[in-house]
Amino acid sequence: MFTLVLWLLLAVVSLPLAILALLLWPLVWLVSLPLKLVGITLRGVFELLTTIVTLPARLLRKSSG
Repeated sequence: MFTLVLWLLLAVVSLPLAILALLLWPLVWLVSLPLKLVGITLRGVFELLTTIVTLPARLLRKSSG
């Protein structure tokens, strides 16, 4: 009997949380979308800077090989 009460308590607590998560997920995704775009842009900028900084070494290595 005690386990049945625990299962019912778990269902009463977790079902509203699951429904709330399903309803809020699109809003969370919309809020995080600009942050993802900023991350993609910053990754591109850092890759460009890395390429510019390492270009002389790669050119010297290619000419000496």
